[in-house]
Amino acid sequence: MIAVTTELDTSGLNCPLPILKAKKALAGLVGGQLLRVIATDPESVRDFTVFSQQMGHALLESREENGRFYFLLRKRAS
Repeated sequence: MIAVTTELDTSGLNCPLPILKAKKALAGLVGGQLLRVIATDPESVRDFTVFSQQMGHALLESREENGRFYFLLRKRAS
C-alpha cells in the first residue's frame, strides 16, 4: 500500500479550483511525497492529466468511483 502524505478533498468545487488547491498543497510537499485529491468535477480528469504533464508531477492514479474522482500525484523532485 502506498503511504499518502496529504489528502485534499475538493468535492463540490469546479474548475479551476481543484487544480489551484492541489498546486498549493504540492508546494508544501517535498519531492517524492504523495498527494491524493478527491474531486467531483468531471473536468478534473482532463485537468489533472494536463496539470501533471505540464508541471512534471507523476499522476500515479486517476479513477472514478460513485461520482467522485480520485487522483494520486507524486511531487516531482526539486
